[in-house]
Amino acid sequence: MAEILMSFERLAAVLGGRLVSFNPSIRGFSSVCIDSRKAGPGALFVALAGSVRNGHDYVEAAFRAGAAAALVAESRLEPALEDTARRAGALLLTAADTLQALQQAAAAYLSGFPGLVRVGITGSSGKTTTKEIAAAMIGAEKEVVINPGNYNSETGLPLAVFGVRSRHQVGIFEMGMNRRGEIGALAAVLRPHIALITNIGSAHIGIIGSREGIAQEKKAVFSAFTGTGLALIPEDDEYRDFLARDLRGRPVFYGPRSCGELGSIRELGLEGTELNWEGRPLRFGLPGAHNIKNALAAAAIAKAVPVGAAAIRRGLESVKPLFGRGEILRGSVTVVQDCYNANPESAAAAIRFCDAVFWPGRRIYIIGSMLELGTVSPEAHRELGRLLAVSRADMVFLYGTETAPARDMLEAPPPDYSGLGAEAEVSGCVSSCRGRKVPCFYTGSIDVLSQAAADFVRPGDLVLLKGSRGCALERLAGRLLASAELPVQGGV
Repeated sequence: MAEILMSFERLAAVLGGRLVSFNPSIRGFSSVCIDSRKAGPGALFVALAGSVRNGHDYVEAAFRAGAAAALVAESRLEPALEDTARRAGALLLTAADTLQALQQAAAAYLSGFPGLVRVGITGSSGKTTTKEIAAAMIGAEKEVVINPGNYNSETGLPLAVFGVRSRHQVGIFEMGMNRRGEIGALAAVLRPHIALITNIGSAHIGIIGSREGIAQEKKAVFSAFTGTGLALIPEDDEYRDFLARDLRGRPVFYGPRSCGELGSIRELGLEGTELNWEGRPLRFGLPGAHNIKNALAAAAIAKAVPVGAAAIRRGLESVKPLFGRGEILRGSVTVVQDCYNANPESAAAAIRFCDAVFWPGRRIYIIGSMLELGTVSPEAHRELGRLLAVSRADMVFLYGTETAPARDMLEAPPPDYSGLGAEAEVSGCVSSCRGRKVPCFYTGSIDVLSQAAADFVRPGDLVLLKGSRGCALERLAGRLLASAELPVQGGV
């Protein structure tokens, strides 16, 4: 029999709602879901009112799947719904707002684990990678629980919290943001002992309006501190002083200057990086300078927990790329699949990384739209176009209507750099790129993009896939790898 996570009697007391039972033998729930297709025996189905679908329309489906109870809005508790529960021999629990009730239930559940060290991670980029590296470090010494996948939203994090069990010693949870106030709400659920901000960038600037506003929202990860919390803040971020000000906790800065263990760094291209760590070399498998920052963030968390130096080293050596986050897919072409998400900072990092890698063949950059940038989107994509224009790309494919300004920049005549010295650099691109016009293909159709890119690639190419999640550029990877297979050699 599945473990009971919480009794319905306690949950009703936490939420201050009504409990309508049609089966007195059911005492509690063993799982929580918001998708009726994921309901099963003993589940609590939470009916959320979404912008497209209303969970109350799926209560009966959840009961058919075996759910023991449904958490519903008080305003939706009607005779028909009660009849549905009666026929299923299930329970109904009411709340004024089911989303808030889900979050309150998760906070109450988490309070049952007072010995769990709770860690919260937020930032404009690098959250998931930092979480995974930190888990690899801390997991070498302690029992760790983390958000599965990207369960980091106002619904995802509460659902992830119900994965905590008594054996766990450390919980590491990333927190995403799609609206104002969301980080504060998630902090109220998690109440982290340790909270880290990876960076303040431009992701979701279309929702928040400015980077200053983003910094204010991200700082809310510290809002549940009661005087003893530890705020881990990047030492080189433009907003570091703002983030450290007026905290009910202790600010600690992290980064290369603050990390005494880090010595020299030797780039290994697509193979990752060799770090001199505590005077000895180790192989860190994630390529790119941005992943070094993520590793230092994770090490700051691991030291704060704390775990020993051996566990931190073991974690650094064991971590592997995650899906869509700097994955290296090898075949007759090599694909850098970095398309889980995109914002101006991460797109620039991906392009500069591929520029810096030693590669004897062609470089092909397939760039999708950066979404959720609001009014700054045209200028952000123009800047992306400027960067691509001086990159080492042999061909650029642009996908999505938002990338039109980048196309315009690439199609403009190349600037005249004849007055610059031979050693001058432009946007980080060596002088060999100056005056060179990078060819560009632009489309709003994924099918057209897929065909055009497949027709263009050939064995030996390096292909970058970078775009926001909504572009789903990973759909191209298989076809590109297949289309560039070496032809069968024949003759007479």
